[in-house]
Amino acid sequence: MDLNNSEDSQKFLPSATQFELEKQRSSSEIFEDSTNAKLNTENGKASDILNINLNLEEEIDALNKYGDSLRKELSFWGKTKRMEFEVNFNNRQHMVYMLGIFAAFAGILSGIDQSIISGASIGMNQMLNLTTHEASLVSSLMPLGAVAGSILLTPFSEYFGRRKSLVISCVFYTIGAIICAAAKNQHEMYAGRFLVGVGVGLEGGGIGVYIAESVPSTVRGSLVSLYQFNIALGELFGYIIGVIFFDVKGGWRYMVGSSLIFSTIMFIGLLFLPESPRWLMHKGRVGESWNVWKRLRNIDIEGNKVEFLELRQVAEQEKELHKHESRFQAWFDLIRIPRNRRALVYSSIMICLGQLTGINAIMYYMSTLMGNIGFSPKKSVAMSMVGGAALLIGTIPAILWMDRFGRRAWSMNLIIFAFGLILVGVGYQINMRTNLPAAEGVYLTGQIIYNMAFGSYAALTWVLPSESFSLGTRSAGMTISSALLYLCAFTVTYNFEKMQDAMTYSGLTLGFYGGIAIVIGIPYQLLCMPETKNRTLEEIDDIFEKPTRQIIRENLSHLRKGRISY
Repeated sequence: MDLNNSEDSQKFLPSATQFELEKQRSSSEIFEDSTNAKLNTENGKASDILNINLNLEEEIDALNKYGDSLRKELSFWGKTKRMEFEVNFNNRQHMVYMLGIFAAFAGILSGIDQSIISGASIGMNQMLNLTTHEASLVSSLMPLGAVAGSILLTPFSEYFGRRKSLVISCVFYTIGAIICAAAKNQHEMYAGRFLVGVGVGLEGGGIGVYIAESVPSTVRGSLVSLYQFNIALGELFGYIIGVIFFDVKGGWRYMVGSSLIFSTIMFIGLLFLPESPRWLMHKGRVGESWNVWKRLRNIDIEGNKVEFLELRQVAEQEKELHKHESRFQAWFDLIRIPRNRRALVYSSIMICLGQLTGINAIMYYMSTLMGNIGFSPKKSVAMSMVGGAALLIGTIPAILWMDRFGRRAWSMNLIIFAFGLILVGVGYQINMRTNLPAAEGVYLTGQIIYNMAFGSYAALTWVLPSESFSLGTRSAGMTISSALLYLCAFTVTYNFEKMQDAMTYSGLTLGFYGGIAIVIGIPYQLLCMPETKNRTLEEIDDIFEKPTRQIIRENLSHLRKGRISY
């Protein structure tokens, strides 16, 4: 008997559950608290609701028996295929934080490979005799490769799982870094940067989903935001590595090859993490999902038991919904079903607001821009750390307070970094020949404000897509979201110098980047952005079931009361 088969797994479930699932399928409703309040186990509320519908203890006892039977029958080959050294903690919160911290560590890799090219380009361009066009292509091929990696995300994460897809991304990082470090011409650099980008794309779309599907809703925003913190930390490391190897002969090779160390650390860390319990449930592997759930949740708390049963119920409904669909039809569920379509539009707009305001172009060309404002080549690389450090510091408040203040309130960081863009543009308008200190001072102040505010805001571009899509469309949704993110990054980076020549740097930052933030971003977020803080992924399903006009009415109602988040 295949214990991972969903039909076999149902034999272990009591009749009460089968009756309840059939009842829910017929009414097409998900079990929910009619008061819309969070389950409170201290006043017995969860028990009262559950006793009407099913026997909670009977359900949990059946799940425990099934989970234990899986552990006993798992062969050595089965354990090897899982690629996991199982770790358990008495305090489940420690396991949650271990998963979040190790998974988010991938951001360091992404950050290093994004910023390292800023310092490496000075020596690399000279040694490989790169033209301006070839240098731009080397910089922009990484986000283009990330688009390809994002496209691979759905088949990889659906077939191999969320965690194993991240393991595969480490392989792309390693191969790409080796090719870059050994490159003898621009074509080899193109190939290496593209493969590194594939690793970035697989990781970027996969990390948010993996963390969001595994951790409690109360820390989901903070731990997904930790990924953005590590991206910023990695970008700072990239600038520091650039300074360390700047005067070393062929030092740019050490710079572009440095991610090998971090990809190895990430690979080892992933071997100690479990698979996403929601992905396991999505695949019908109920017992394995329950075993992982017990490692990540304290099941002595009734609310955690309820959440798992609701998760199983949603997975069953998704399976029933797609039972008679072909694989081709299932791909169009993101567009065909209104709930999914709203999540896709919402995620896409929020991603575009983050990327089309120029952050990647400014980070990739930081050393060049510092040189244009009056710094020497070596000082330009060193001063790039100012922007990287500001980006890093800005992500810390997102980790600490996003779950407290809410997604909508946090999105108003857009106002602050728009102000920073204004200062950056003004800094270039000051005459450097007659007043160099003022030009550098205003420019650096703008860079610090812009990067700090963007560091806080950028966390949303990973948190929101990861929690918005339904269980059945989460992989496809994140593939599109991640591909869009890196496609925007490629477009902004590749066209930066052309746009700068056409608009001037001040016109680009003030008019184009700042205009998108102020004219489009702020009104959209105030009117159309729903609040998802402290909601489980199943509760967020209900939010996107509402028509957009209803979400706008609710937002306007709260704004009239002086409340941005609710």
